[in-house]
Amino acid sequence: MLRLTSKKLLGLGGPRSPASASKLIPPRLYHERVVDHYNNPRNVGSFDKNDPAVGTGLVGAPACGDVMKLQIRIDEETGKISDACFKTFGCGSAIASSSVATEWVKGKQMEEVLDIKNTEIAKHLSLPPVKLHCSMLAEDAIKAAVKDYNSKHAKSGANTEATTPAEKVANA
Repeated sequence: MLRLTSKKLLGLGGPRSPASASKLIPPRLYHERVVDHYNNPRNVGSFDKNDPAVGTGLVGAPACGDVMKLQIRIDEETGKISDACFKTFGCGSAIASSSVATEWVKGKQMEEVLDIKNTEIAKHLSLPPVKLHCSMLAEDAIKAAVKDYNSKHAKSGANTEATTPAEKVANA
């Protein structure tokens, strides 16, 4: 009885069941940019984490199980990010957010990429509110990669003259 009543309320009973069910439950579709970056992710891979020109950001969201590793390679002469790559274990939105982040950081100064906000990534991908944590992971991964790069250079040249590209520019 309960099963029959539920089917009637949901419009699943009777001869029109497939058509009436699709009218009640709208399809949940990802934006074409998310699908594109998921099906054709850009810059998948990894660099040697021990390379002094590489910064690695590893972040995760325990609530959903997404884990994101984003790496940047810095051109020591210019201080610009010459290359970026990622490996992400997670949903399509997390993979797309990582892919977009690697595209956006290439060719920029490290200080510039710290201004990339999760809201910009979410807006670009048209992420629904339930997937905003994916763009937050991407922002956190960028910041963690820059922090890792800076900490490598702080250790290696703490007592010498300016060693990071930002310090070289500031002292010039």
